[in-house]
Amino acid sequence: MTLPDSIRVLERGWLSSNNIVFLDDDGASVVDSGYVTHLDDTIRLIDDAREGRPLVRIVNTHIHSDHAGGNAGLKALHGCEVWIPPGEAELVDSWDEDRLSYRRTSQQCPRFSYDRLIHPRDTLRLGGEDWTVLPAAGHDHAMVMLWCERLGILLSADALWQKGFGVIFPELAGIPGFEKQKATLDLIGTLKPRLVIPGHGAPFTDVAASLQAAHSRIDWFIAEPRRNSDNALKVLLAFKLLEARRLTLADLTDMVRASIEGNVAMQAHYPHDPEAMAAFMAQELVRAGAATREGDAVIASR
Repeated sequence: MTLPDSIRVLERGWLSSNNIVFLDDDGASVVDSGYVTHLDDTIRLIDDAREGRPLVRIVNTHIHSDHAGGNAGLKALHGCEVWIPPGEAELVDSWDEDRLSYRRTSQQCPRFSYDRLIHPRDTLRLGGEDWTVLPAAGHDHAMVMLWCERLGILLSADALWQKGFGVIFPELAGIPGFEKQKATLDLIGTLKPRLVIPGHGAPFTDVAASLQAAHSRIDWFIAEPRRNSDNALKVLLAFKLLEARRLTLADLTDMVRASIEGNVAMQAHYPHDPEAMAAFMAQELVRAGAATREGDAVIASR
């Protein structure tokens, strides 16, 4: 399926989420702004995509650091508005980095302000089309998706990727999330999108296959919840390694300790020895080909 000329998908690699640029007569909008360490690339890519139009707004599907890390920089440069879902507005107002998860995940997100809240069932006019804001609880209970019924296109954020979905973070804090993720997948199934533009990875059209795989994965987590915690810890450590490029076992131990602190499920699964857990995760990163070892250090492979 060919995208309309008014939509540009800027597929990013880790650490940044994809940026989706919409072109209108009054300017350009971007959905999600990537990670802060990639800000220069984000600015360049969006500048090319907006074709001389002013950047008038950023729309965030959720405010994890890899989706909102460029908000402050883009707003300072362009004076654009920032629109976010309402679920974490109070945390942004107070900039509570513990409850926003930035401190626990050892990730960066410069403080930003927002100009408008986008609520589920709101209609946004982007790229000359109407997009319905849909709830997308699971990965983040405040997350939303954007759905254009006329085009059959869904911006799925981290609710559905071609091969998977984002970590179910609420479960780590003892908040039910697996069933909410299943409900979000069911909602996507009822929409029957012709094309999904995910938060990470290339747009895809074989949505039924991706949904089937995602349902199997969430059922696998439900059968043994520790699998979600193991996946979360591996993802968080891999993310930090890609950012820092080199981490010592002491750095990894500090990250494991910070991740476990305040996460009820992780405390239950990893109650005793952060050092041993860090060593195990380092071994897993090496086994997966994401890292190599040099003495006490773990080095990113890519």
